Amino acid sequence: MSVSTAASAQSVCAPLPVLGRDVTVPLVTGGEVTYAALDYAASAPALQRVWDDVAAYAPYYGSVHRGAGYLSQLSTDLFENARRTVAEFLDCRPDDQLVFTRSTTDSLNLLARALPADCQVFVFETEHHASLLPWQDARVTYLDAPRTPRQAVATLERALADRDPHGPALVCVTGASNVTGELWPVRELAAAAHAHGARIVLDAAQLAPHHPVSVRDLDVDWVAFSGHKLYAPFGSGVLAGRADWLRAAEPYLAGGGASRRVTRREDGGVAVEWHESAARHEAGSPNVIGAYSIASACKALTEAGFDTLVARERHLIEKVRAGLAEVPEVRILSLFGDDAPRVGVISFVVDGWNSSHFAAALSAEYGIGVRDGLFCAHPLVRTLLGSAPQTQGECGAPEAAPGEKSLNAIRVSFGAGTPDEHVERFVTAVRELVTDGAKWSYRTEDGRCVPAVS
Repeated sequence: MSVSTAASAQSVCAPLPVLGRDVTVPLVTGGEVTYAALDYAASAPALQRVWDDVAAYAPYYGSVHRGAGYLSQLSTDLFENARRTVAEFLDCRPDDQLVFTRSTTDSLNLLARALPADCQVFVFETEHHASLLPWQDARVTYLDAPRTPRQAVATLERALADRDPHGPALVCVTGASNVTGELWPVRELAAAAHAHGARIVLDAAQLAPHHPVSVRDLDVDWVAFSGHKLYAPFGSGVLAGRADWLRAAEPYLAGGGASRRVTRREDGGVAVEWHESAARHEAGSPNVIGAYSIASACKALTEAGFDTLVARERHLIEKVRAGLAEVPEVRILSLFGDDAPRVGVISFVVDGWNSSHFAAALSAEYGIGVRDGLFCAHPLVRTLLGSAPQTQGECGAPEAAPGEKSLNAIRVSFGAGTPDEHVERFVTAVRELVTDGAKWSYRTEDGRCVPAVS
């Protein structure tokens, strides 16, 4: 993006209002500073719009479905309208089913429970644990980390060509890496999967908050994401896609709401007729506030316009990457290279620093919140760090198994609510810490680096 384009993007779209934008935090060196929340990839702050919508509804809260009272009827309408709003946001097909869950992890575990017998699953080692681990009861093929998008497609095609062509198969892939921020070739991977008779599920946890996600355009069979990544942190998630496997599977949870009819059998047991709709996998009292908050966030992002949001985020990404590039001790982690399109997620290591120590100093001395560690994507981060163990640093080195290197990294992430000042302060802080060192002493407590008591 040219300088003029970046400036235009900045002026066209101010940060979306989020909760916590005026919160101040104390510094160990004295005084207070406005907190710079740069850990969006873990949990994004709630949009002010979402919070206001939830607050307006809260007095009318009632248990959804089957209630005759006015508040129950109103809450039921709100819940089902939220389902339709999110389906529109994802551009779902008319016969797709949308299930409200607790999170991306919950969504993918639900789908794992719904796999047909003898299903083969193909997943890259680069996945977040939420999409790497749920398939343990299936026949899983783990694919090595690709180094280009084209290699990712070729790797998948080779693996699928060698599979049993007669049984069901599922490919699981991320839309945007929670470690590098790089965008994956989802449409091409979906085409490869379908060409070999497999289905594909998209982990959109890091993609949906930053880019539009169209089930139809990407031609994926399912998509999963979390509200708390999408500026709606009220403990809800989504699994949307083809209904047949979900209808054929036993309910994810057995209980009220999932059952259409329950009767006693002559042998003393009970006979159950389960719903075939999304209710089949939404047993218990649904999280109506969580569902409503996701719908509210979907509306807010749609109204803001993804073209404008993406342009502004690119401006922030370039500002961070350019600033880090000026510090020779910093190495940005990447699978696909510097020119790969990405969202606002950047991980890096700093020569001479343990990542926990560096992240602690950013927080304690500058009021900047980032993430350090392996980011629930251990195989990927270990692949990216490879044979370059970090210097032990002053403190905070995580425990390593005998004979294993101590590895971790720092991740900065941002989004629609991030002001320019936060990323500018971050770049300045990185430069000062590398050049001048930390101003405070730190110690290890429960495996983490924390400021020492003066």
